[in-house]
Amino acid sequence: MLLQKLQKARAIHPPAWLPNNTVYLTIMGSMAYGVSSDSSDMDLYGFAMPPLDMVFPHLRGEIPGFGRQIPRFEQWQEHRVQSPVSNQLYDFVVYSIVKFFHLCLENNPNLIDSLFTPRRCVVHSTPVAEIVRENRKLFLSKACHYKMRAYAHAQMSKIVNKRNPSNSRAADIEKHGYDTKFAYHCVRLLLEAEQIMTTHDLDLERDREVLKAIRRGEWTLEHLQAWASEKERQLEDIYVRSTLRERPDEQIVKDLLLRCLEHHYGSLDKVIAKNRGNEALLRDLELLIEKYR
Repeated sequence: MLLQKLQKARAIHPPAWLPNNTVYLTIMGSMAYGVSSDSSDMDLYGFAMPPLDMVFPHLRGEIPGFGRQIPRFEQWQEHRVQSPVSNQLYDFVVYSIVKFFHLCLENNPNLIDSLFTPRRCVVHSTPVAEIVRENRKLFLSKACHYKMRAYAHAQMSKIVNKRNPSNSRAADIEKHGYDTKFAYHCVRLLLEAEQIMTTHDLDLERDREVLKAIRRGEWTLEHLQAWASEKERQLEDIYVRSTLRERPDEQIVKDLLLRCLEHHYGSLDKVIAKNRGNEALLRDLELLIEKYR
């Protein structure tokens, strides 16, 4: 696995347990959106299974809110990692599965996208990761309307208020009059929100030809701004008409998380108290009624 090889070569410095317990790693960025085949710089996102007592700190005797609290692992990231055998550069972001699920529950666009990358972009996927990918639509909801629009606004703000761009971005701005990378991300986010609310699914490459045209500088800044304004108006109507859930069902997502944890760690019966279900509750009620007859 890539992380193990890089760790062995001392090219990365994650927590010692992380490379062997990373269960999902996928290529993101322009390659995932079908906009570029250039793999000189590669962004990789994923999630890992921390040691059990990091997920359930009471196992090591910690009482939340009392005394010294042991730091929780949430994510590891390392950028501009040079491959020891090629000119490949990597940017890594690997989350705890718990943090990953929470951010997906909150409609983080980048992490939602990471579950819908084309199969060719998946670098590493264990059975736990396959369970998550098979159930990835559980994270989709109309809440994407607000979150993705906010991210799109941030991209547009960067276009309008760009200051001191890097040399590579400065050349793009001088050639086209604006930063085409920010522009294509702005359009992509709005189109993704539309797609999720209308199809209840997400194909990251569906609009790749439009995004390629933007990256080539075929849209003027005025056209981009007018398009974004009209698309936002359309999204308001789509939101009202969409039959997709308002938000992900937290209990169903939590059950999926517990299923993944049990698949990796084994039974959690001695770790957490689970819902005993309706049958057990009915039995308790019958016993209580019998007691007072």
